[in-house]
Amino acid sequence: MLETIYEILSYEFIQNALIAGILLSIISGIIGSLIVVNRMVFLAGGIAHASYGGIGIAIYLSLPVFLGASIFAIFCAFLIAFITIKHKKEIDTYIGLMWASGMAIGIIFIDLTSGYNVDLMSYLFGSILAISNQDLYYMTSLLIAIIIIITIYYKDILAVSYDKEYAQIRGINVHFFWTLILVLSSLAIIISIKAVGLILVISLLTIPISIARKLSNSLKTMMLISSILSSIFTVLGLALSYAYDLTSGASIIAISSFSFALFLLFSS
Repeated sequence: MLETIYEILSYEFIQNALIAGILLSIISGIIGSLIVVNRMVFLAGGIAHASYGGIGIAIYLSLPVFLGASIFAIFCAFLIAFITIKHKKEIDTYIGLMWASGMAIGIIFIDLTSGYNVDLMSYLFGSILAISNQDLYYMTSLLIAIIIIITIYYKDILAVSYDKEYAQIRGINVHFFWTLILVLSSLAIIISIKAVGLILVISLLTIPISIARKLSNSLKTMMLISSILSSIFTVLGLALSYAYDLTSGASIIAISSFSFALFLLFSS
């Protein structure tokens, strides 16, 4: 048994997948907690699907795919921040338009790219086993940046997340931190697409957090518990996908969903 595990871990793509899984778990644990407590799940879903436009444009212009997707997602985050501030009552309509428009733009630009036969499944359902060393550098840099920002502005972000009116009375720039949370969420979403895909990314950012929320009494604790849970689900999902030759992203979300169902069953 130990020899089999050692043999599996000797493959570089497995090592990269495990490292990426841990990094993404911490990122999703931190950012997912902010998404959940700020009730931004629908907004995050809009950013995730709209980012497909960035993927299509990057492919058409022969740019790095996740660079194009990141720039496009950040643009969408700023646009959503503006809409939520100026047109809050119509936010559902605008998010729906952005969701559909982004997907349409991505598909059109991919169709216009001559001689390119893109594997849509890799973007829709992810491929964590295809993580490269360059992807790991990007994930590590993003995680370090997130930790630094959260550490410096934790009290302000905490106040904005739980009571915007109180935060405003205290003199905190609510619009700035709301936009900052959206931008960090967009970057976390883009890098998570590499692992679980565009369709399943919101599950990665919400399921472990939903469990952690019931087990914690502070935002810090929620981030910590959700990061640990997400790491466990990712490792188990990778093991399941390797053992039965399944799609890695779907396996990770399936393990997460099953664990959440068990948690609800026993906690009730």
